[in-house]
Amino acid sequence: MGIIVNLDVMMAKRKKSLTELAGEVDITLANLSILKNNKAKAVRFSTLEAICRVLNCQPGDILEYVPEGAGTEIVE
Repeated sequence: MGIIVNLDVMMAKRKKSLTELAGEVDITLANLSILKNNKAKAVRFSTLEAICRVLNCQPGDILEYVPEGAGTEIVE
């Protein structure tokens, strides 16, 4: 799993649409969508900073580390 992007959660908490956030952060809608859907391979610190500024949050509110194999255990 690795790094999980919880951008959609913060957007919902702040009542921001993808289009609205893209305009305020000055990033393309397509690139923001890739980030939101956890498909991004990397994120620039300047982009992360702008997102945190607009959403008034910390990077840890958006990014989460989940160790490999976490949550995949079978309980009998």
